[in-house]
Amino acid sequence: MNRKIAVVGLGYVGLPVAVEFGKNHKIIGFDINEHRINTLNQGIDYTNEVTSEDLVKANIDFTMDESDLSQADFIIVAVPTPIYKHNVPDLTPLKKASETVGRNLTKGTIVVYESTVYPGATEEVCLPILEEQSGLKGGEDFFIGYSPERINPGDKERTFRTITKIVSGQNEEILEIVASVYNSVVEAGVYRASTIKVAEAAKVIENTQRDLNIALMNELALIFDRLDIDTDEVLQAAGTKWNFLRFSPGLVGGHCIGVDPYYLTSKAESVGYHPEVILAGRRINENMGKHIATSLIKEMIKKDMKIQGAKVTVLGLTFKENVPDLRNSRVIDVIDELKEFGVEVQVTDAHAEKEDAIREYGIELMDYENLQPADAVIFAVPHQEYVDKGWSQFEGLLKEGSGVVVDIKSKLVKEECPENVTLWRL
Repeated sequence: MNRKIAVVGLGYVGLPVAVEFGKNHKIIGFDINEHRINTLNQGIDYTNEVTSEDLVKANIDFTMDESDLSQADFIIVAVPTPIYKHNVPDLTPLKKASETVGRNLTKGTIVVYESTVYPGATEEVCLPILEEQSGLKGGEDFFIGYSPERINPGDKERTFRTITKIVSGQNEEILEIVASVYNSVVEAGVYRASTIKVAEAAKVIENTQRDLNIALMNELALIFDRLDIDTDEVLQAAGTKWNFLRFSPGLVGGHCIGVDPYYLTSKAESVGYHPEVILAGRRINENMGKHIATSLIKEMIKKDMKIQGAKVTVLGLTFKENVPDLRNSRVIDVIDELKEFGVEVQVTDAHAEKEDAIREYGIELMDYENLQPADAVIFAVPHQEYVDKGWSQFEGLLKEGSGVVVDIKSKLVKEECPENVTLWRL
């Protein structure tokens, strides 16, 4: 494999890809974020996905100079694909990245997209931009492929090297080259999709399936809450059957599960089909924050607590445990709903950057040590630091060690709950 590889976009997906390739090959790592490039050149990954040791091992030229891309003949694009406020795909980062690549495209280059998109986007949106900016003809002068990312932020076991990689290409010859390039670093091997559209569809349904499974658990939690049945105990019991799929209720955020289904539903509606099941699942998951907040208020009322001016502590703001990523965190839904009730909310997070919290949500994160005793605590994100402290931490977090604890993901041992604490969980 003698291809000169460049990776465009050095975020949660692109950086691990660049680093793994950089252990075997000389890589160009491009990003438009000056702070990102500067910190990477210092051996620092503030997303905590890659260690400083791995950064040093990787042979990567980190750059903001887009002309450096002209040196590459295999370019991997790994930029975010978010959604607009009204759940419509926002392809702006993808289009801008395609423009950048197109301006620096040389003959014979293969451009492979890893960003999650709807089926058809690579050929219908990206390819024309590459052609327009380069003046070259796709399929003749240069070629495209699609290999969907499967990076799981915070997961140190299932990594780029150990997860089977789906690959696709514009034709059979390009498919084999793309497969060969990824096979050079992915130990789990590759799966050759028959077309680019098949590969795109495979990616988007992976997270749609997970979204729906969690939506089912959330709907069950809503039902069992009314029936006064503990959902986790039900799932433990049902899980003894060999073919029961174990999913758990919770807040569904992040830049994959809570976003990707809208790429599929949007495309479906553009061809005249209105998805019923997928959108129903999305509605359930998007309303869980409100349910959690109102359930806490009900528990506080039962204890004759004054709601207006009550203090509630929220442990964790990131979209999932043990990562600093705040994008599309649904914990903010809980916080906003509590504020509607006139509750004073104080938020802490063991991993998130304070500047990011202010920029994303206008939330001023407090240091854990400076939290004031509260009437209730929401254990929102089970960062390992909080899990390790267990029930003992609530003696100091709650006023006089008494109050309400909401354990969203059921990470606390129910049987060990102190007598003077009311526990509510999904």
